[in-house]
Amino acid sequence: MNREELFIDELDLIENEDYASSLLEIINALPEYWLEKPASSTGKYHPKYALGEGGLLRHSKAAMRIGYDLLSDPCIGEKYTSKEKDLMLMSLLVHDGIKYGIPEEKYTRFDHPILMANFVKEKHQEFHLSKEDAEFMADVIKTHMGSWTKDYNGIEVLEPPKTKYQNFVHMCDFLASRKMLNVEFDKENHISV
Repeated sequence: MNREELFIDELDLIENEDYASSLLEIINALPEYWLEKPASSTGKYHPKYALGEGGLLRHSKAAMRIGYDLLSDPCIGEKYTSKEKDLMLMSLLVHDGIKYGIPEEKYTRFDHPILMANFVKEKHQEFHLSKEDAEFMADVIKTHMGSWTKDYNGIEVLEPPKTKYQNFVHMCDFLASRKMLNVEFDKENHISV
């Protein structure tokens, strides 16, 4: 199955067709391990559906779907423009796209939010994204870890979310990592709805 088929449901959630095309270009540029690795290299921090082979893929899809469902509620969604919604959803899908670094490392890179943010900014022309849109995506991706900003040595590496956009993306990622919430997937890693 090619990546467009694998992500057909997620691409359909993006309202603007140009953004959907850009998202597919980002998806196609991400390392193969994004589709294969577990969401947590240790297995401690994610629910069962995000563990094992393809867990990172499933976690990424779940984070985007949670975002989409929340933004579909008028009480939540009316606070954002259609463009902001699309860019946040795109960011949610790829937020962990370089979680194990480039080249691939054995364990999660603590600075992976920065790596992914820089990836989007540096390659924005390849992805047919304006500099402004790439900056927006990078801004919400780099803070998706929320309050977990210190590395394993206690050094402040990441920024906490400050804007409503950063907080929304963090909230969706956080919810997708909760062990008490289950998202069901079919055998092709599509969310069962």
